[in-house]
Amino acid sequence: MLAQESLYQGFLGLDKCRLRYQLFKGGWSNTVERELLKRSDAVAVLLYDPERDAVVLVEQFRVGALQDEAGPWMLELVAGIFDGDESPEQVASRESLEEAACELTCIERLYRFYPSPGACTEQIHLLLARVDASKAGGVHGLASENEDIKVHVLAAEQAFALLSCGQINNAITLIGLQWLQQNKSLLQQKWLALE
Repeated sequence: MLAQESLYQGFLGLDKCRLRYQLFKGGWSNTVERELLKRSDAVAVLLYDPERDAVVLVEQFRVGALQDEAGPWMLELVAGIFDGDESPEQVASRESLEEAACELTCIERLYRFYPSPGACTEQIHLLLARVDASKAGGVHGLASENEDIKVHVLAAEQAFALLSCGQINNAITLIGLQWLQQNKSLLQQKWLALE
């Protein structure tokens, strides 16, 4: 890094970076300038009920999708950013209560990944948790964060159909549901054997 200048600091930060990097063929690149979006790391959790073979998704307004032809309301996994020294499991539990009124059991870590490393620092910790979907529903969220979050309980196959036809169009939810689609049988055997 040759230089890094803060251009803006709010809910997100924006820096201007001047840098060079080593080339695969040897030597160094020319100096390049890039904007770097600084965003806190987040946790997303796939809520699954193996007894009902159902997933719990949330629907909320997303400013990044304002221009989407389907509108800015998206079906997503429960998610939130870290608040202090929390573990991913603590964030998942807190956010699941706030956004979906769901208590989590059998929490497992799936992946940690950058959703957009070409311009953003954010990493996502993707978790999986068992829930009782019969208790899920309603509208939730924190008034202090202007959240208005509608809970949806979908049969897993219904969620997979939405995935296949492109109605699930955000990366975190795509990755979570694709993981479940590939691993559902083994997961059900594992979790139902715990009873």
